Amino acid sequence: MPTKTKSKKSGKSPARKAVKYVYSFGNGKADGNGKMKSLLGGKGANLAEMTRIRLPVPPGFTITTEVCTYFYDHNRTYPAALDRQI
Repeated sequence: MPTKTKSKKSGKSPARKAVKYVYSFGNGKADGNGKMKSLLGGKGANLAEMTRIRLPVPPGFTITTEVCTYFYDHNRTYPAALDRQI
């Protein structure tokens, strides 16, 4: 069974969705929330949630647990996209 590699509309290969590895928080804004513990870890999810509900949290970022998994699965290297997101 053949697989589709090109979009019918444009004739181009479908774009891959970029994986987000870095979630920022602080100054009243957060990329994540408290329900994202499996992705951000407990501390990252809680910092995002505290920011979201307007508690005073110093600005920062959380690198996802996917990066940790990648690191150990790929001979202690990081995903190439990580550098561009930090």
